[in-house]
Formats: sequence, C-alpha cells, structure tokens
Amino acid sequence: MSSTAPRPATRARKKKKDELSTDLYEQPGHLIRRAHQIAVSMFHTVLGPDITPVQYAALRILQDHADIDQVTLARYCALDNSTTATLAVRLEEKGLIERFTPPEDKRVRLLRLSGAGEALLDSLVPSVHELRRRMMQTLSAEEQETFLALLSKFVQINNEKSRAPLRRGDPD
Repeated sequence: MSSTAPRPATRARKKKKDELSTDLYEQPGHLIRRAHQIAVSMFHTVLGPDITPVQYAALRILQDHADIDQVTLARYCALDNSTTATLAVRLEEKGLIERFTPPEDKRVRLLRLSGAGEALLDSLVPSVHELRRRMMQTLSAEEQETFLALLSKFVQINNEKSRAPLRRGDPD
C-alpha cells in the first residue's frame, strides 16, 4: 500500500464525518438544551437562588422600559402572555415591581421597577459581569466573539419559529 493512499480506517472516519450524525451528543438541539442547563446552573451559582434568569430578564427590560404593560413585557422578553402574567405577580409579591392601572385606561396594568427592584439590579451588576466571565473564560477572545455572533445569528434567524418570538420594537 502506498503512503499517499488513504488507509481504510481514515476513509471510514471521513465517511462518518460527511454523514449527518445521529449521535445524541452531536445533535444541536441536545447541545442547546445542555448549554441552557449549564447556563441556568451557573446563573444560580453566581447570582444566588432568589431570582431566576427569566425574572432577571424581566427586571432588566423594566429598567430600560418603565411603565409598559404585561403584553409588551412578554414581547420584549420572548415569553407568552400567561407566563408573563404569573411572572409579574411573583415579582410584585417579592416587592421588586409595581403593577398599576393608569387613570386613562382601566383595562390595562402597567409595570415598573420598585425601589427594591432598582436596588436589586444595582447590586447584581458585579455578579452579572462575573457570570459572563465564568461562562466565557474557557474560550479565547476570538472564540468568544465567534460563539456570541453565531448564537445571536441562530436566535435571530429562528426567532419566528419560537412559540413566543422576541419583539423588541414598538408594540404597534
């Protein structure tokens, strides 16, 4: 056998690589689910058990968009309306947000951060930076940039396939 001809084992590995794998541990959906599990675990390790990643996201949205209704919060967080209603009740019970009815429209409930919600977010800033550092520390700077770019691209391209697509623009 000449040294330039591929060996049978090499051909078999190449053929296997060229085909789409059915190995669970190479499936994008499984890897994304595992990445989510890891991210949530890391979130609770760094930020503690008193707030969930979804609650944190809602508080951050309310920090940037005061006095929005629950439907708009749902759109900005990519959550369904019923989940957002439950989330708002829990955040209000924790004293982190205020829900109120504006005098001009008694049919709607608006949301805003409470003083305690603002204080909590301010206190979490160092932990949020630490969480990002821990999540990304095993990747080089170039890998971090590539990872975030590809993850962002995947989410943007597939946004409409979600049961609760993200809507960041005006509600109308």
